Amino acid sequence: MSFIKGLIPGILLTWIVSGIIGSNGSKGGMLAIEHMMIQGHGIYWSWPLFLAGTGLCWALFWMMDS
Repeated sequence: MSFIKGLIPGILLTWIVSGIIGSNGSKGGMLAIEHMMIQGHGIYWSWPLFLAGTGLCWALFWMMDS
């Protein structure tokens, strides 16, 4: 259950940070921010940032449940 709780803040963190860095024209180095088109809407996304953010939130929620 902690993993499912950690997905929402992980998605929000990735969306906000990638949007800010990507809109300035940067690729974010190791973050590998890419511009994606989803049903005609452009968004910036980073899979490494999503995995790191979700893992961090998952660990925090897991520690709070214990």
